[in-house]
Amino acid sequence: MGKIFADIIISNADDKALIRRGKIGRNELRSMNLNILVDTGAYNLAINERIANQLGLARLGFQTFQLADGSETTLEIVGPVDIQFENRETTCRAVMLQGDTEPLLGQIPIEDLDVVLLPREEKMIVNPKSPILARKELR
Repeated sequence: MGKIFADIIISNADDKALIRRGKIGRNELRSMNLNILVDTGAYNLAINERIANQLGLARLGFQTFQLADGSETTLEIVGPVDIQFENRETTCRAVMLQGDTEPLLGQIPIEDLDVVLLPREEKMIVNPKSPILARKELR
């Protein structure tokens, strides 16, 4: 078993709101395709500075995070970010990693997309129990 990567599209959710309101055209949407590492050990979507700047994401504040080695660091939060995977879409905030660090798809967006991870096949798929619409618990 190796690492799981997924092909997603991430977009500036504020741009999508402006498109819906007729303030900008569809051609002005800032988005990009990513082959992202799916990391169930991470909590949030984590993107690097280059991606955040290319998408023109708003700076929303700072949070302190515990890293895998037990150390703590304070990182900037950016967003909102739309994530699209196959027929699924979710909106979330993202942790901005320094420099050109590899982006990570963490637990919050994984759960909200209602996807299944197949470690032996090293892939992420739409939940076969709910192939048309994402299913979530409301309790």
